[in-house]
Amino acid sequence: MSQFNFENELNSVLRMDAPMSKGPSIRWQRKEECNASVNSSLNISTASKTPMKNVNRSVNNPKTPSTGSGSKTPKSQGKSKTPAKAPKTPSGGDRFIPNRNATQFDLGHFKIMNDGKGDNPELLSPSQKEFQKVMSENLNGADIMSNKIISYKNKAPSAPEGYQNNLRVLYSSCKSPVSTAKKTTRNIPQFPERILDAPDIVDDYYLNLLDWSVTNQLAVCLGGSVYLWNAESGDINQLMQVESQEDYIGAVSWVKEGNYLALGTSSGEVQLWDVTAGKRLRNMPGHASRVGSLAWNSYILSSGSRSGSIHHHDVRVANHHIGTLNGHTQEVCGLQWSPDGRHLASGGNDNVLNIWPAHIGSLVSETSPIYTFTQHQAAVKALAWCPWQPNLLASGGGTADRHIRFWNCSTGTCAQSVDTKSQVCALLWSKDYKELISSHGFALNQLTIWKYPSLTKVSELTGHTARVLHMAMSPDGSTVVSAGADETLRLWKCFAVDDDKKKKQQQKSSSKDSSRVLSMTSKIR
Repeated sequence: MSQFNFENELNSVLRMDAPMSKGPSIRWQRKEECNASVNSSLNISTASKTPMKNVNRSVNNPKTPSTGSGSKTPKSQGKSKTPAKAPKTPSGGDRFIPNRNATQFDLGHFKIMNDGKGDNPELLSPSQKEFQKVMSENLNGADIMSNKIISYKNKAPSAPEGYQNNLRVLYSSCKSPVSTAKKTTRNIPQFPERILDAPDIVDDYYLNLLDWSVTNQLAVCLGGSVYLWNAESGDINQLMQVESQEDYIGAVSWVKEGNYLALGTSSGEVQLWDVTAGKRLRNMPGHASRVGSLAWNSYILSSGSRSGSIHHHDVRVANHHIGTLNGHTQEVCGLQWSPDGRHLASGGNDNVLNIWPAHIGSLVSETSPIYTFTQHQAAVKALAWCPWQPNLLASGGGTADRHIRFWNCSTGTCAQSVDTKSQVCALLWSKDYKELISSHGFALNQLTIWKYPSLTKVSELTGHTARVLHMAMSPDGSTVVSAGADETLRLWKCFAVDDDKKKKQQQKSSSKDSSRVLSMTSKIR
């Protein structure tokens, strides 16, 4: 009988027009059954939180939830597989979601790019560091190095007294939306304005071969010759040349009025020249060895030699030698009179700095210095008196010392000092800014501008390939010329004054002149 049943079933399957009695139900029927089950589950009491379970659930997979009730994510034993919404505060959950409104994405991007591709801050010059700081304050509203990228918790300030609705008070994380940062540094050119050749310049640390007059003429000693360069016209004239090929010029210094030039020779002579006429006026011998430093105090010319002695010359009289100072055991390489003419500073190769009084009599060899400073550990050549504080002296030491020290000559104390990390060759004070410029030898052969009294670096000027031995300043105080052992002269316009400041200075000077004229006329009447 079974074979006949099989034949009947096979015939019913082959007949396409007859209804199928076995097999899965049709899709539209399954859909109706699913809707009917959903409707029945909705009629169940709301007190039941667990959805209806499918009776035909497989026993082999008891952990698989039923989909018969139409819910795709049913709850099982009071636990939800889908996590609840994350809390707004970090304390409400196991992970932290930061406040996106307090996140500074631009700041974070800038820090990431700066850490990955930026320059090393230690290799930047002080002017570049200051420029980056000012730019970051202008772009981000504050210094980026002191800000955080993500703000974890910012407490809003309390509302003002008497305010009714605290919800309507507006708060801002930034105190001022517009940056009030001001650029504190001026623009200092990093390249020289002009470069001049200085062939045969003597590479000797203890000589002083450069000086700039008030008539805008630059005197340069090149071997045994002295040349004058007119800064206005650019003309170059040779003033003199020594007779012997073995002799050379060791020092040069202009008188305050700028019409006479003093020279110190390797043979121990001090010469006085009239640059207008182009002839020598006087030859004043007396030193036992070469003269490497000169300094003027009105009509008194002081000269320092390798023997360690300092001579005072009165250029008006026939017997020019009027005094001698013996306070050094080795060569006197630095010599400077104070602006008020009351003190003479002398530095020597014996690492000693002496401060002498202005008592100039006949043969003042018994005169002792007011102060003797021995803090320097190398030769003291670089000397500069402060123009606005006459009792303040700056001195620089050689290779073994490398320090710039500031002395209060009223009390005889060292006010400040800074380690420059290189040999100090020359020092100059600015006339318009409270700044100081120094020239150095090994290892960078640079010029450094210092802010006083903070002694922070304003700028570094590089370009010389050998140590920068000498410096001089233009009459207007805006340009500094440096002479290096690389046989070049470089002019740096590092102390240029703004037009507004120039106008104010001119107004002050004109008001002073008018007041002087009025006082003179009143005295005459």
